[in-house]
Amino acid sequence: MISALGYGQQVDDLIRGMNRAAEQAAPFALDIFLEAINTMTFDDVRQILTGGDRAATQYFQSKTTQKLAATFQPIVERKMHEVGVVQQYNALLGQYQSLPFVTNVVFDLNHYVVAKALAGLFHVVGEEERTMRTNPAARVTGLLQQVFGR
Repeated sequence: MISALGYGQQVDDLIRGMNRAAEQAAPFALDIFLEAINTMTFDDVRQILTGGDRAATQYFQSKTTQKLAATFQPIVERKMHEVGVVQQYNALLGQYQSLPFVTNVVFDLNHYVVAKALAGLFHVVGEEERTMRTNPAARVTGLLQQVFGR
């Protein structure tokens, strides 16, 4: 709605800043994923091998989301302050709330960015898993070598 009122560039800048903040947190996921691999049970492995095309992704999602969110939160928060996202958001929110007939907005920007970062991360993991399950050549990717070659 605010884009339609002439604030499109400000909204685009805000989104770009939030994406940069999320990107800064992503590299910290590897160690958390490795920890989940190291704590797998035989039943976990069986469910992943016999499950659907996103069974491993679902395993990682259930085992790592809470720790990933806790790890990402301070990184995202710091980066959003560094790139000015919080200031941009507050300015846009102020402009929006100065419009007639709008309701007061209560929104946790940090939580939103972390949730979107995790959703994006698991989307990418799920797509990689689907590719590996349908294309045998994709099972020898650099990512797999990095994860299992440690």
